[in-house]
Amino acid sequence: MSTFQSKNKSVELQENIIRYFLIAAATISILTTFGILFSILFEAIEFFKLKSFFYFFTGTEWSPGTVDSKFGALPIFAGTFIITLIAMSVALPIGLGSAIFMSEYATSRQRTYLKPLLEILAGIPTVVYGFFAAITVAPWIVNVCNAIGVDASFNSALASGVVMGIMIIPVISSLSDDVIAAVPDSLRKGSLALGMTKAETIKDIVLPSALPGIISASLLGISKALGETMIVVMAAGLRPNLSWNILEDMTTVTVRIVDSLVGDQAFNSPATLSAFALGLALFVVTLILNIVSVRMIQRFKEKYKMSSL
Repeated sequence: MSTFQSKNKSVELQENIIRYFLIAAATISILTTFGILFSILFEAIEFFKLKSFFYFFTGTEWSPGTVDSKFGALPIFAGTFIITLIAMSVALPIGLGSAIFMSEYATSRQRTYLKPLLEILAGIPTVVYGFFAAITVAPWIVNVCNAIGVDASFNSALASGVVMGIMIIPVISSLSDDVIAAVPDSLRKGSLALGMTKAETIKDIVLPSALPGIISASLLGISKALGETMIVVMAAGLRPNLSWNILEDMTTVTVRIVDSLVGDQAFNSPATLSAFALGLALFVVTLILNIVSVRMIQRFKEKYKMSSL
Protein backbone atom coordinates (compact mmCIF):
# COMPACT_ATOMS: atom_id res chain seq x y z
CA MET A 1 0.00 0.00 0.00
CA SER A 2 2.83 2.36 0.89
CA THR A 3 4.54 1.61 -2.43
CA PHE A 4 1.32 2.42 -4.29
CA GLN A 5 0.92 5.68 -2.38
CA SER A 6 4.51 6.73 -3.02
CA LYS A 7 4.07 5.99 -6.71
CA ASN A 8 0.91 8.11 -6.81
CA LYS A 9 2.72 10.95 -5.05
CA SER A 10 5.55 10.72 -7.58
CA VAL A 11 3.12 10.87 -10.50
CA GLU A 12 1.25 13.75 -8.86
CA LEU A 13 4.53 15.63 -8.34
CA GLN A 14 5.46 15.18 -12.00
CA GLU A 15 2.04 16.43 -13.09
CA ASN A 16 2.34 19.48 -10.85
CA ILE A 17 5.81 20.28 -12.18
CA ILE A 18 4.60 20.07 -15.77
CA ARG A 19 1.51 22.16 -14.95
CA TYR A 20 3.56 24.87 -13.23
CA PHE A 21 6.02 24.90 -16.11
CA LEU A 22 3.22 25.43 -18.62
CA ILE A 23 1.67 28.14 -16.45
CA ALA A 24 5.06 29.88 -16.28
CA ALA A 25 5.47 29.67 -20.06
CA ALA A 26 2.00 31.16 -20.63
CA THR A 27 2.67 33.89 -18.05
CA ILE A 28 5.97 34.83 -19.68
CA SER A 29 4.23 35.14 -23.06
CA ILE A 30 1.50 37.36 -21.64
CA LEU A 31 3.95 39.53 -19.67
CA THR A 32 6.14 39.92 -22.76
CA THR A 33 3.15 41.18 -24.74
CA PHE A 34 2.29 43.69 -22.03
CA GLY A 35 5.95 44.71 -21.78
CA ILE A 36 6.04 45.48 -25.51
CA LEU A 37 2.77 47.39 -25.26
CA PHE A 38 3.83 49.55 -22.32
CA SER A 39 7.29 50.26 -23.76
CA ILE A 40 5.59 51.66 -26.86
CA LEU A 41 2.68 53.28 -25.04
CA PHE A 42 4.68 55.52 -22.68
CA GLU A 43 6.81 56.95 -25.49
CA ALA A 44 3.74 57.42 -27.68
CA ILE A 45 2.09 59.39 -24.89
CA GLU A 46 5.14 61.68 -24.83
CA PHE A 47 4.70 62.24 -28.57
CA PHE A 48 1.01 63.10 -28.22
CA LYS A 49 1.91 65.62 -25.51
CA LEU A 50 3.89 67.48 -28.19
CA LYS A 51 1.70 66.92 -31.26
CA SER A 52 -2.02 66.71 -31.89
CA PHE A 53 -3.57 63.27 -31.47
CA PHE A 54 -6.42 64.16 -33.83
CA TYR A 55 -4.13 65.50 -36.59
CA PHE A 56 -1.89 62.45 -36.32
CA PHE A 57 -4.72 60.17 -37.44
CA THR A 58 -6.48 62.56 -39.83
CA GLY A 59 -3.74 64.82 -41.20
CA THR A 60 -2.63 64.36 -44.79
CA GLU A 61 0.90 65.78 -44.60
CA TRP A 62 3.91 64.05 -43.04
CA SER A 63 7.02 66.26 -42.95
CA PRO A 64 9.00 65.67 -39.73
CA GLY A 65 12.26 67.13 -41.04
CA THR A 66 11.00 70.61 -41.90
CA VAL A 67 10.90 73.77 -39.80
CA ASP A 68 7.12 73.55 -39.50
CA SER A 69 7.00 69.82 -38.83
CA LYS A 70 3.72 68.09 -39.58
CA PHE A 71 2.79 64.60 -38.47
CA GLY A 72 -0.33 63.66 -40.42
CA ALA A 73 -0.07 59.87 -40.68
CA LEU A 74 -3.11 59.25 -42.88
CA PRO A 75 -0.98 58.80 -46.07
CA ILE A 76 1.20 56.29 -44.21
CA PHE A 77 -1.78 54.26 -42.99
CA ALA A 78 -3.35 54.39 -46.46
CA GLY A 79 -0.15 53.14 -48.10
CA THR A 80 0.13 50.34 -45.54
CA PHE A 81 -3.41 49.08 -46.13
CA ILE A 82 -3.24 49.43 -49.92
CA ILE A 83 0.02 47.47 -50.21
CA THR A 84 -1.26 44.84 -47.76
CA LEU A 85 -4.48 44.49 -49.77
CA ILE A 86 -2.51 43.99 -52.99
CA ALA A 87 -0.29 41.42 -51.28
CA MET A 88 -3.24 39.43 -49.95
CA SER A 89 -4.98 39.61 -53.34
CA VAL A 90 -1.96 37.77 -54.73
CA ALA A 91 -1.14 35.45 -51.82
CA LEU A 92 -4.60 34.25 -50.76
CA PRO A 93 -5.92 32.74 -54.03
CA ILE A 94 -2.55 31.30 -55.05
CA GLY A 95 -1.69 30.01 -51.58
CA LEU A 96 -5.11 28.50 -50.96
CA GLY A 97 -5.27 27.06 -54.49
CA SER A 98 -1.88 25.39 -54.11
CA ALA A 99 -2.91 24.02 -50.70
CA ILE A 100 -6.10 22.52 -52.18
CA PHE A 101 -4.14 20.97 -55.03
CA MET A 102 -1.48 19.43 -52.81
CA SER A 103 -3.94 18.04 -50.25
CA GLU A 104 -6.76 16.92 -52.57
CA TYR A 105 -5.40 16.31 -56.07
CA ALA A 106 -1.64 15.75 -55.95
CA THR A 107 -0.24 12.25 -55.70
CA SER A 108 2.15 11.35 -52.91
CA ARG A 109 5.08 11.62 -55.33
CA GLN A 110 3.98 15.05 -56.56
CA ARG A 111 3.43 16.26 -52.99
CA THR A 112 6.91 15.06 -51.99
CA TYR A 113 8.52 17.34 -54.59
CA LEU A 114 6.09 20.27 -54.75
CA LYS A 115 5.70 21.07 -51.05
CA PRO A 116 9.45 21.57 -50.35
CA LEU A 117 9.81 23.62 -53.55
CA LEU A 118 6.97 25.89 -52.48
CA GLU A 119 8.31 26.27 -48.95
CA ILE A 120 11.70 27.37 -50.29
CA LEU A 121 10.05 30.76 -50.84
CA ALA A 122 9.66 31.11 -47.06
CA GLY A 123 13.43 30.88 -46.57
CA ILE A 124 14.40 33.61 -49.03
CA PRO A 125 15.54 36.81 -47.24
CA THR A 126 13.21 39.75 -47.71
CA VAL A 127 16.05 41.88 -49.07
CA VAL A 128 16.31 39.42 -51.97
CA TYR A 129 12.60 39.86 -52.61
CA GLY A 130 13.27 43.59 -52.56
CA PHE A 131 15.91 43.25 -55.27
CA PHE A 132 13.53 41.11 -57.31
CA ALA A 133 10.79 43.73 -56.96
CA ALA A 134 13.05 46.67 -57.83
CA ILE A 135 15.03 45.09 -60.67
CA THR A 136 12.51 42.75 -62.31
CA VAL A 137 8.89 43.34 -61.33
CA ALA A 138 8.86 47.16 -61.22
CA PRO A 139 10.45 47.64 -64.68
CA TRP A 140 8.12 45.02 -66.13
CA ILE A 141 5.08 46.85 -64.72
CA VAL A 142 6.38 50.16 -66.12
CA ASN A 143 6.93 48.62 -69.57
CA VAL A 144 3.45 47.07 -69.62
CA CYS A 145 1.84 50.34 -68.52
CA ASN A 146 3.80 52.35 -71.09
CA ALA A 147 2.70 49.92 -73.80
CA ILE A 148 -0.95 50.66 -73.03
CA GLY A 149 -0.40 54.39 -72.53
CA VAL A 150 -0.55 54.52 -68.72
CA ASP A 151 2.00 56.35 -66.57
CA ALA A 152 3.68 54.26 -63.91
CA SER A 153 6.51 54.90 -61.47
CA PHE A 154 9.43 52.55 -60.93
CA ASN A 155 8.63 52.84 -57.22
CA SER A 156 5.02 51.71 -56.97
CA ALA A 157 2.63 50.12 -54.52
CA LEU A 158 1.73 47.51 -57.15
CA ALA A 159 5.29 46.19 -57.53
CA SER A 160 5.77 46.07 -53.77
CA GLY A 161 2.41 44.43 -53.14
CA VAL A 162 2.84 41.76 -55.82
CA VAL A 163 6.27 40.68 -54.56
CA MET A 164 5.09 40.82 -50.96
CA GLY A 165 2.21 38.55 -51.95
CA ILE A 166 4.67 36.08 -53.48
CA MET A 167 6.60 36.12 -50.21
CA ILE A 168 3.44 35.33 -48.21
CA ILE A 169 2.29 32.46 -50.46
CA PRO A 170 4.19 29.70 -48.57
CA VAL A 171 2.82 30.94 -45.22
CA ILE A 172 -0.79 30.60 -46.34
CA SER A 173 -0.18 27.51 -48.46
CA SER A 174 1.67 25.48 -45.84
CA LEU A 175 -0.73 26.20 -42.98
CA SER A 176 -3.84 25.78 -45.15
CA ASP A 177 -2.47 22.51 -46.53
CA ASP A 178 -1.99 21.11 -43.03
CA VAL A 179 -5.49 22.20 -41.96
CA ILE A 180 -7.18 20.80 -45.07
CA ALA A 181 -5.28 17.51 -44.75
CA ALA A 182 -6.48 17.25 -41.13
CA VAL A 183 -10.16 17.17 -42.18
CA PRO A 184 -11.41 13.61 -41.48
CA ASP A 185 -11.43 11.46 -44.59
CA SER A 186 -14.82 10.08 -43.55
CA LEU A 187 -16.40 13.43 -44.43
CA ARG A 188 -15.03 13.18 -47.96
CA LYS A 189 -16.16 9.59 -48.40
CA GLY A 190 -19.60 10.34 -47.02
CA SER A 191 -20.00 13.27 -49.39
CA LEU A 192 -18.88 11.22 -52.41
CA ALA A 193 -21.19 8.39 -51.36
CA LEU A 194 -24.13 10.81 -51.45
CA GLY A 195 -23.37 11.65 -55.09
CA MET A 196 -21.42 14.90 -54.76
CA THR A 197 -18.52 15.44 -57.13
CA LYS A 198 -14.97 15.93 -55.86
CA ALA A 199 -15.12 19.66 -56.56
CA GLU A 200 -18.44 19.96 -54.70
CA THR A 201 -17.01 17.99 -51.79
CA ILE A 202 -14.06 20.34 -51.54
CA LYS A 203 -16.24 23.45 -51.82
CA ASP A 204 -19.09 22.41 -49.54
CA ILE A 205 -17.48 20.00 -47.06
CA VAL A 206 -13.69 20.26 -46.87
CA LEU A 207 -13.20 24.03 -47.05
CA PRO A 208 -15.96 24.86 -44.51
CA SER A 209 -14.46 22.32 -42.12
CA ALA A 210 -11.00 23.83 -42.54
CA LEU A 211 -12.12 27.47 -42.61
CA PRO A 212 -11.05 28.38 -39.04
CA GLY A 213 -7.50 27.29 -39.85
CA ILE A 214 -7.58 29.07 -43.21
CA ILE A 215 -8.68 32.28 -41.48
CA SER A 216 -5.80 31.93 -39.04
CA ALA A 217 -3.35 31.41 -41.92
CA SER A 218 -4.74 34.48 -43.69
CA LEU A 219 -4.37 36.54 -40.52
CA LEU A 220 -0.75 35.45 -40.20
CA GLY A 221 -0.20 36.49 -43.80
CA ILE A 222 -1.77 39.90 -43.15
CA SER A 223 0.41 40.39 -40.07
CA LYS A 224 3.50 39.49 -42.10
CA ALA A 225 2.50 41.98 -44.80
CA LEU A 226 1.84 44.75 -42.26
CA GLY A 227 5.27 44.24 -40.73
CA GLU A 228 7.30 44.04 -43.94
CA THR A 229 9.91 46.76 -44.50
CA MET A 230 12.66 45.92 -46.99
CA ILE A 231 10.42 45.17 -49.98
CA VAL A 232 8.55 48.45 -49.46
CA VAL A 233 11.77 50.47 -49.14
CA MET A 234 13.23 49.03 -52.32
CA ALA A 235 10.09 48.85 -54.46
CA ALA A 236 7.55 51.37 -53.15
CA GLY A 237 9.72 54.19 -51.81
CA LEU A 238 9.80 56.39 -48.72
CA ARG A 239 7.36 59.17 -49.65
CA PRO A 240 4.07 59.35 -47.74
CA ASN A 241 1.59 59.65 -50.58
CA LEU A 242 -2.16 59.75 -50.10
CA SER A 243 -3.41 58.31 -53.39
CA TRP A 244 -5.58 55.52 -54.73
CA ASN A 245 -3.25 55.07 -57.71
CA ILE A 246 -1.32 51.86 -57.06
CA LEU A 247 1.15 52.78 -59.83
CA GLU A 248 2.54 55.62 -57.70
CA ASP A 249 5.13 55.43 -54.94
CA MET A 250 3.88 54.96 -51.37
CA THR A 251 5.25 54.01 -47.99
CA THR A 252 4.12 52.05 -44.93
CA VAL A 253 4.13 52.36 -41.16
CA THR A 254 7.15 50.11 -40.60
CA VAL A 255 9.24 52.00 -43.16
CA ARG A 256 8.51 55.32 -41.46
CA ILE A 257 9.33 53.80 -38.06
CA VAL A 258 12.77 52.78 -39.29
CA ASP A 259 13.29 56.14 -40.98
CA SER A 260 12.37 57.99 -37.78
CA LEU A 261 14.73 55.97 -35.58
CA VAL A 262 17.85 56.03 -37.79
CA GLY A 263 18.07 59.83 -38.04
CA ASP A 264 20.29 62.13 -35.99
CA GLN A 265 17.42 63.72 -34.03
CA ALA A 266 17.37 63.66 -30.24
CA PHE A 267 15.45 60.76 -28.71
CA ASN A 268 12.88 63.07 -27.12
CA SER A 269 12.25 64.99 -30.35
CA PRO A 270 8.83 64.68 -32.04
CA ALA A 271 10.46 63.15 -35.14
CA THR A 272 11.89 60.25 -33.11
CA LEU A 273 8.91 59.83 -30.81
CA SER A 274 6.62 59.61 -33.84
CA ALA A 275 8.03 56.12 -34.43
CA PHE A 276 6.46 54.97 -31.16
CA ALA A 277 3.12 56.55 -32.08
CA LEU A 278 3.20 54.69 -35.39
CA GLY A 279 4.20 51.48 -33.61
CA LEU A 280 1.31 51.84 -31.18
CA ALA A 281 -1.13 52.36 -34.06
CA LEU A 282 0.22 49.24 -35.79
CA PHE A 283 -0.07 47.28 -32.53
CA VAL A 284 -3.71 48.34 -32.13
CA VAL A 285 -4.53 47.44 -35.76
CA THR A 286 -3.00 43.99 -35.32
CA LEU A 287 -4.91 43.50 -32.06
CA ILE A 288 -8.19 44.45 -33.74
CA LEU A 289 -7.49 42.01 -36.59
CA ASN A 290 -6.88 39.24 -34.06
CA ILE A 291 -10.08 40.00 -32.16
CA VAL A 292 -12.13 40.11 -35.36
CA SER A 293 -10.63 36.86 -36.66
CA VAL A 294 -11.23 35.06 -33.34
CA ARG A 295 -14.84 36.25 -33.36
CA MET A 296 -15.28 35.11 -36.96
CA ILE A 297 -13.85 31.69 -36.13
CA GLN A 298 -16.15 31.33 -33.11
CA ARG A 299 -19.22 32.35 -35.10
CA PHE A 300 -18.35 29.93 -37.89
CA LYS A 301 -17.76 27.06 -35.46
CA GLU A 302 -21.15 27.71 -33.88
CA LYS A 303 -22.83 27.84 -37.29
CA TYR A 304 -21.06 24.71 -38.53
CA LYS A 305 -21.90 22.87 -35.31
CA MET A 306 -25.59 23.77 -35.62
CA SER A 307 -25.72 22.77 -39.29
CA SER A 308 -24.14 19.40 -38.53
CA LEU A 309 -26.75 18.45 -35.93
